[in-house]
Amino acid sequence: MKTFSPTPENINREWFVVDASDLVLGRLATQITHRLRGKHKPEFAPHMDNGDFIVVVNCEKIKVTGNKLADKKYYRHSGYVGGLHEITLEKLLASHPERVLMNAVRGMLPKNRLGRAMLKKLKVYAGPEHPHAAQNPQQLAIKY
Repeated sequence: MKTFSPTPENINREWFVVDASDLVLGRLATQITHRLRGKHKPEFAPHMDNGDFIVVVNCEKIKVTGNKLADKKYYRHSGYVGGLHEITLEKLLASHPERVLMNAVRGMLPKNRLGRAMLKKLKVYAGPEHPHAAQNPQQLAIKY
């Protein structure tokens, strides 16, 4: 018996909707990353992108534990001298709540071309509406 190695013809992608209301950020991000990579499928291969599409709604209602709202900071640098910018989680949730979840999932994916391709299959929206109804996404229940 030969070892099965999936090819692009074997990939079957599905669409799922996740309601992020009152879910914890890190726990939600791990479940989404697991689905984006395709690790829930028996034909998983680490060198292939065979994960599903995930649509996340209501990410403005996401929760964090502890003092992370005030203590957690996101950094970016412009490339110029003195160009380091920081923003707290509380301010980022108030202004761009979808970026919080995107950053959390991005940090859990591979840091290469494959990871960037997987991240494109994640669609995050702050409110309850999304424009992907034509794909007939199924409701995905998050375990915790």
